[in-house]
Amino acid sequence: METVRLILLLAVAAAALTTSALALGWWMEPERRLRRALDRLLGRQGEAQAIAPVEGKAAALDFESGQAVVLWGQGTKGLVYAFDEVSGAELIVDGHVVARVRRGEPRRDLDVLAPDAGQVALRLIFDDARDPEFEVLLHDVRWPTATHGPGEALRLGRRWLSHVEALTK
Repeated sequence: METVRLILLLAVAAAALTTSALALGWWMEPERRLRRALDRLLGRQGEAQAIAPVEGKAAALDFESGQAVVLWGQGTKGLVYAFDEVSGAELIVDGHVVARVRRGEPRRDLDVLAPDAGQVALRLIFDDARDPEFEVLLHDVRWPTATHGPGEALRLGRRWLSHVEALTK
């Protein structure tokens, strides 16, 4: 009887340990960590978010507080900018700037549709001498588990350009 009780106790302990390890893995998942860090810096969830968990980078805009947040280093490092410090944004496809918004300049619209793009990136440009730009990959074919394809990445990039254009006017 004691042997059965010991085996059951070990089984329950193993199940509890496995459940704890799975819960910790879920909690520390890179995308969840980055979203929590963005929310912590903004004090709430931002309206526009771009997250690259493979790179450990993220960016968000919060229109209520008028702030832009950028994170890197798996969310351990970051900067918060006021909207008046955001001077523009660029959408980069396979190393070429295909669309651009800059304060005081006309918008250069997306004129290239690249359904087979290997890499799509968003570059945010700030009025900051120390950290003048921040680039976050929206899509990369080398990522083992791409959350979305190049088409969705281009749509997200266009939305970001529209947001940045609205706040730089």
